[in-house]
Amino acid sequence: MVSIVSLRGVVALLGRFPALAGADLEVGESEIVLVQGPNGAGKSTLLRVCAGLLRIESGRAEVLGHDLVTDRAAVRRSVGLLGHDTALYDDLTVEENLRFWARASRIDDEAVPAALDRLGVADRLRDVAVRNLSAGQRRRTALAAVVVRRPRLWLLDEPHSGLDQGGRDLIDQVILDAASAGATVMLASHELDRTLDLATRHLTVAGGTITSDERGSREPGGHDAA
Repeated sequence: MVSIVSLRGVVALLGRFPALAGADLEVGESEIVLVQGPNGAGKSTLLRVCAGLLRIESGRAEVLGHDLVTDRAAVRRSVGLLGHDTALYDDLTVEENLRFWARASRIDDEAVPAALDRLGVADRLRDVAVRNLSAGQRRRTALAAVVVRRPRLWLLDEPHSGLDQGGRDLIDQVILDAASAGATVMLASHELDRTLDLATRHLTVAGGTITSDERGSREPGGHDAA
């Protein structure tokens, strides 16, 4: 198994509070890993640590071969994070935001139209300033910004939030397509009726630790398990 995420006894603080309190995790290539648990359990913190946005206080951690203690900047450049904050620029149009993120990831601008089209924002919305978008439109644009970067690791925090049924179905297919193309996806979600069937593994987080790790209904790569 090609290791994408490797955590050993990882502790991460929010203020003085240990939001991760000794987390152990191994995630391989092309997996779709559902991270579930109650509010405040540490789900978002786990994703932010894997994105290189939070410093770890102790333990050992690597993401995409980069050490999370000594090389967080390289991790941040290599992953695609969809958080509660969409990381979009309100004054830029939808298309300008995608061009910004493509260039930041050293991706050719030619990838932008396909990403816009994939998330259904290519026609009416491409020239609209992000400040004028609805919550669902912002969510689609933010995911298009992940798509255009072509990351090997996708970190999605409540990706279905704010979307209608069609948008949620589209997100599911984008996730499956990413895994089929070789990317690894970790997603935190409360929408278990949808995401349990989507995932290759189900992690439960409680009290800042991973309390269970079960196989899902799909094989790595997004294919249905036999």
